[in-house]
Amino acid sequence: MILQQGSNRVYTRETDTTGRTVIRVVGTNRDENRAFVYLARHFHAKGLPVPELLWVSEDEMTYTQEDLGNTLLFDAISHGRETGSFSQEEISLLEKTIRALAHVQVEGAEGLDWTYCFPVPAMDERAIRWDLNYFKYCFLKGSKIEFSEPRLEDDFDSLVKNILSSASAQQATFLYRDFQSRNVMIRDGQPFFIDFQGGRRGPTQYDVASFLWQAKANIPQMLREELIDVYLDELELIVNKSYIVNRQIVNKTAWRAALPHFVLLRTLQVLGAYGYRGWFERKQHFLDSVPNALKNLAALFAGYPDLQKRYPYICHVSNDLLLFL
Repeated sequence: MILQQGSNRVYTRETDTTGRTVIRVVGTNRDENRAFVYLARHFHAKGLPVPELLWVSEDEMTYTQEDLGNTLLFDAISHGRETGSFSQEEISLLEKTIRALAHVQVEGAEGLDWTYCFPVPAMDERAIRWDLNYFKYCFLKGSKIEFSEPRLEDDFDSLVKNILSSASAQQATFLYRDFQSRNVMIRDGQPFFIDFQGGRRGPTQYDVASFLWQAKANIPQMLREELIDVYLDELELIVNKSYIVNRQIVNKTAWRAALPHFVLLRTLQVLGAYGYRGWFERKQHFLDSVPNALKNLAALFAGYPDLQKRYPYICHVSNDLLLFL
């Protein structure tokens, strides 16, 4: 069996009748499996860096896919993660990965049937509020700190409004949803993407926030800015030859202005996941990531003063949570 992180799916490495190794996946939700199968076939047909789907069971609960090896990007950048000083080789892998992300977001959306997406076809107001409630109920209440629910909800309302009003929120681009270094495999020096079954139509900033602000990735702010430049340049090149995306998506000034709001949303969602997986499911490695995520949250407010003005109560709660460490 291959070690799982937050997933309930079971992964095993097996040898098929031709003698090659494959990854066998047994899921717990047919609709989730169906989403992965559809997206994997769609992306692979477009030449995007995902594993080839090899076989699907009749009941759609089991499938096999190409074996991409054992090297996670998370492990390939271990020196940088642990020291805060990334080698040129590690930076190169990060650049390749974030360039490839832009291709999946735009080219992967071309001709995609969003009705297959699980559990919802798009990142809308309801989906955003699910993430915020995940934080409130699965992390904040579990932390035992005192807080004002009405004031918190006021800030949630503002965050939802700002997310939905960003230009790219209206684009028909693919939102990977859980785009982080543990969902990227490295084979022959190239990134390949896995675990995208939760993807849906949505804004491009969310995935960039997920990737660059991953709690344990420990990417310095200066390197984040460099990688954002790489990403936006690649996105601009792709969009200029795409027929599905309004070119307003690469208004770099507007895109950057919206990004901190997505970082805040993603960080709150991640804390909700850590609380649920850690406190409720008793998975210790999620609890081990809580301090990094809380430090990310505090640094976000410190680095973007405008967020403090827009979401003063979330900032207040963030300060209280730091005492929780």
